[in-house]
Amino acid sequence: MTWLDAHWLTLILFVPTAGAIILLVLPLRTEKSLRGLALFFSLIPLVLTLALWARFAAAPSVDGFRFVERVDWYSAIGSSYHLGIDGLSLPLVLLTTLLTPLALLASSSIKENLKAYLVLFLLLETGMLGVFLALDLLLFFVFWEVGLVPMYFLISQWGGANRHYAALKFILYTMGGSLGLLLAIQVMGLSSGTFDLVALFQRWPALARLDLPLGLSMSTVKAIAFWAFVIAFAIKVPIWPFHTWLPDAHTEAPTAGSMILAGVLLKLGGYGFIRLVLPLFPNEAQQFAPWLAALAVAAIIFGALGALAQQDFKRLVAYSSINHMGFVVLGVAAAALTWRAVDAQTRLDANLALNGAILQMFNHGLSAAGMFFLVGVIYDRAHTRDLQAFGGLYAILPVYGTMLIFTAMASLGLPGLGGFVSEFLVVRGAWPQLMLATALSMIGLFFTGAYILKALRLVLHGPLNPRWQNVLTDMNTLELVVILPLIGLSLLTGLWPAWILGMINQAIVTFF
Repeated sequence: MTWLDAHWLTLILFVPTAGAIILLVLPLRTEKSLRGLALFFSLIPLVLTLALWARFAAAPSVDGFRFVERVDWYSAIGSSYHLGIDGLSLPLVLLTTLLTPLALLASSSIKENLKAYLVLFLLLETGMLGVFLALDLLLFFVFWEVGLVPMYFLISQWGGANRHYAALKFILYTMGGSLGLLLAIQVMGLSSGTFDLVALFQRWPALARLDLPLGLSMSTVKAIAFWAFVIAFAIKVPIWPFHTWLPDAHTEAPTAGSMILAGVLLKLGGYGFIRLVLPLFPNEAQQFAPWLAALAVAAIIFGALGALAQQDFKRLVAYSSINHMGFVVLGVAAAALTWRAVDAQTRLDANLALNGAILQMFNHGLSAAGMFFLVGVIYDRAHTRDLQAFGGLYAILPVYGTMLIFTAMASLGLPGLGGFVSEFLVVRGAWPQLMLATALSMIGLFFTGAYILKALRLVLHGPLNPRWQNVLTDMNTLELVVILPLIGLSLLTGLWPAWILGMINQAIVTFF
């Protein structure tokens, strides 16, 4: 094993942090040098991730994970610096390392306190990557919290008029959920004698005796820990009724912040459900799966209705994230209900639902980031997000109109684009066990088409608003560099989903 193979994940994880430190230390003054250095350090993890993807299939597997690194960190309580990657986490690592440099390129309008802005973005990337790479529960929580702080400051310092309210609401909601998560992690680790996830997957579900003087039965402790995990991840996804922080945070965040918030940060919740809740709490997840499915359906329907009611373009896209992430939770609920079923067809249905849920996180990351970027593009030119103020812009912005239609159709789930594949897999996998919930979710799909077409009609079609004649300019080269990779990946996934589904399915078969 070469040195690179032994430390590949550490390099991906901490190169952005090293870049943030170098940015702070070097006496750089010009905007070009600051942006160039930050972009360079955000591209290194992307290159390393693509190289890792190419070598992934041939790498040796240790307990189902590849490129594993483990060093004693806090051996007295059984915690270690333990990293690893599999077919569940690698697509999300690719998504993170792709969206970060694109978001930095989309930050051209940021001029004030630029160095601090870029440093926070690089630190945020490390926090997000750490959640996907950590194989120690305590380490997972550390990175979970690390990702909150940079996003709070990105919203509060570079956001819109109500940025302080939105940032405070974001941090209070997410940290409120984290308190229960931390307590549950401590109980699990100290009772099991380890925080190592690979060991916990074996020990915790079978644990029958509590080694802590809590005065509660083991079944009660497991139920409390289960709900602590579920609430923390439900807030992050978010699903109804924990969703109210999201529209404010998205609306007030800078464009690049919204791209990362929708593209990656929401996926931390979905990843937590699949990586932690299902294998650590299989019995509790199976018992409460119908309730989880009900919350997923509520998110799908209410998210779509909320989006349809909006006149602010950015707020419409924000509510659409609630709608689309509801399908992730529906897939999780279907898999939980049929956890490790004996019947081969039932297991196949559960695998289809989980494949769809994971792929939906990846596809939504592409389409949501693209939509928020395109909203930012028009806002930078028109200085308004009011849908009623636009009209007929396709006549003067044909390139922008084409990009917007394509990205909106990816968000809608048009056949031939990635969103269709993932939502179809979720619906197909959930239908045999959750017929009512799946049927009701189709109402959400109907209103998804309604709000997407509403936005396109008000922005691009109809008579041209004379207010914008000879005022607005079409997309420039830099903006096309940002949006084209997102469109290209969505098209690739829609036409040839096997490039990513094979890897995802391998992880699901191994662990679930």
